[in-house]
Amino acid sequence: MFPLSDSIPSSRIPWVTYALLTACVAVWLLEVATGSGRSPLIFAFGAIPVEVLHHVDIPPAIPLPVEATLLTSMFLHGGWMHLLGNMLYLWIFADNVEDAMGHLRFLAFYLTCGAGAALTHILLSPAGAKMPMVGASGAISGVLGAYLLLYPHARVKTAVILGFFWDIVMVPAWVLLGIWFLLQTFSTLGSLGGRAGGGVAFAAHFGGFLLGMALVGLFKRRNVAFGGGRG
Repeated sequence: MFPLSDSIPSSRIPWVTYALLTACVAVWLLEVATGSGRSPLIFAFGAIPVEVLHHVDIPPAIPLPVEATLLTSMFLHGGWMHLLGNMLYLWIFADNVEDAMGHLRFLAFYLTCGAGAALTHILLSPAGAKMPMVGASGAISGVLGAYLLLYPHARVKTAVILGFFWDIVMVPAWVLLGIWFLLQTFSTLGSLGGRAGGGVAFAAHFGGFLLGMALVGLFKRRNVAFGGGRG
């Protein structure tokens, strides 16, 4: 299932969402200019488990503490499809969550979820893992967790593809996001202990989603109720 749009209009311009989209695309273009998937930016600013856990900076070094890669990693991506998939989810779901929180609170929420998601991945990675984790999906997972609680009854226009059959249907947000989270949970369990995860940081998705659900109450505006969005 691929979400295409949702039924909840924003009441204000989501400036932070637009800024995050622009930043991710700009950083990706910089990656392409310096080597695309093997860009030194990924190995310098990606979140590498062994670096963060042991407080060491394996070259290429950065002029920041290695813990800063918990934040910098969420603006890097490993390829066009990785970038476009993340930006699609950010475009569809983040504007409403920003609407519920306000601009600055949403930015703090997004960065907190992204850092927490990266840390979840690091803590569940095999000891000494040196592969950098990059991507906005951990932070976006936090946005999805918040969206689930804020707008569970929103309708999401979704492309459903089953073999040669496909259709466009309206799916309740709680169904779409519930299925998505179950898939991330099973994939996280399957990747523990170093088993194959297809190069996807499922643990970051799992951790980011739960963190988003846990923190949304602290970041949303007081006059915003849970469970709205019946559009």
